[in-house]
This record gives sequence, structure tokens and C-alpha cells, in this order.
Amino acid sequence: MKLEYPITFFYYKDLREVISFYEEMLGMRLAIDQGFCRIYAINERAGFGIVDELRGSLKASPDKPALLTLVVDDVDAWYVYLQKRSVAGLTPPVLHREIGVYGFFFQDPAGYKIEMQCFLGAGPTLPEAAQSARR
Repeated sequence: MKLEYPITFFYYKDLREVISFYEEMLGMRLAIDQGFCRIYAINERAGFGIVDELRGSLKASPDKPALLTLVVDDVDAWYVYLQKRSVAGLTPPVLHREIGVYGFFFQDPAGYKIEMQCFLGAGPTLPEAAQSARR
């Protein structure tokens, strides 16, 4: 018995306002379309879903108490790309030496906070740490 992979879900009052953001702006690949729920493959081992609150198991929350962190290969390139598109809530990239992370934040059209970051050379990445934990 083992855990296979995670899928994180954000709930929305209106999916139409965010579909193009995730699919066109961020380039997420639609893996499963259930009508009221769209699940994107982040990679072969992780997913992200957007759900219409009228049919999902939770309701959209006005305070957006969740954060989606996307580990990317080029933080600065993503920052420039999103800056040119005037994405809401965009913060400048910050280097956090004490934890070995470089990244920035922005918001989707409904106000959910998203972080793009990379791990710096000092420590293991999540896949490396997971591989070590299996030994």
C-alpha cells in the first residue's frame, strides 16, 4: 500500500474566469476534464485541479487560504513573462539564502496566491529527498 501522487484542488465560483489563465497563461496541460472539474498534469507525478464550487466537495473561500508553489527551471524568465502580462499581485523575485530558495509570488484571477521558485544548490530537491527517504 503506497501513496501514488498528489492532486491539489482550488475551488472557484466561476471556472470560466480561470481556465484560460491556467491553460494559456501558465501553459498547464489538461489531463482530465470532468466538466465541473479540470485536472492538469504538472508532471507525471503531480496534478493540480480547478473545481466549480457548485458541484465540488468544498466551496470557494473569499480569503483564499491556500498556496500553489510551482518549482520551475528559470525563475527570472517566468517573472519577466508574467510581468509583461500584468499578472495581479506580482512580487519581485527574492533570494532566501537561509532556506536555499529563490522565487516570487503572484495571484490568479480569483485571488489565489501562486509561488514560482527554484531550489538552490545547497540542499536536495524534493525528488532527491524523496528518493533518499525510500532507502
